[in-house]
Amino acid sequence: MSIAVFASGSGSNFQAMVEYARRQQWSTPISLLICDQPKAKVLQRAERLDIPYHMIDPRRFASKRAYEEKVLTYLEQSRIEWIVLAGYMRLIGSTILNKYEGKIVNIHPSLLPAFPGLHAIEQAFHYPVKVSGVTVHFVDEGMDTGPIIAQEAVTIEDQDTIESLRAKIQQVEHRLYPKVVDQLIQGKIQYRRRRVE
Repeated sequence: MSIAVFASGSGSNFQAMVEYARRQQWSTPISLLICDQPKAKVLQRAERLDIPYHMIDPRRFASKRAYEEKVLTYLEQSRIEWIVLAGYMRLIGSTILNKYEGKIVNIHPSLLPAFPGLHAIEQAFHYPVKVSGVTVHFVDEGMDTGPIIAQEAVTIEDQDTIESLRAKIQQVEHRLYPKVVDQLIQGKIQYRRRRVE
């Protein structure tokens, strides 16, 4: 069994995860990248790291379900057990969720439930709050609403810019996310459904 990373952008978290996994010699390797953006820099990182990938453009499919069914065929071919979202800019739909419930994790650049969705760093910076951070959570049908696994705070200093805050948050992401995934694949963290009030 192995891990697939889903990414849409530059892929810095993807690279940090792969490098950590290789240093720690994970028994469940990262063996596949799924990308939905033809020009994403993460594809170049996958080539350099010698990780197989599939670029699947959702615009070529008649529906979200058809797109996710295609993704599922690649996941099944590679015997994927875990899905790690790393800057994947699409909500996971029921086609994949039903097959991988409790086996999909995401990282988000805020202390959820504060600032879910896109542009979380900019929202925290402009709000303004003095503390933001990073959240690793299981994925459910909502946007950044799944059960929280781990969080780490990042202080927003008076002299910070959006760029410097982003750099501080990414530093934490690159360190925290691989450690959490490592614990997950070892069975040290268990999935529990989010309670709906």
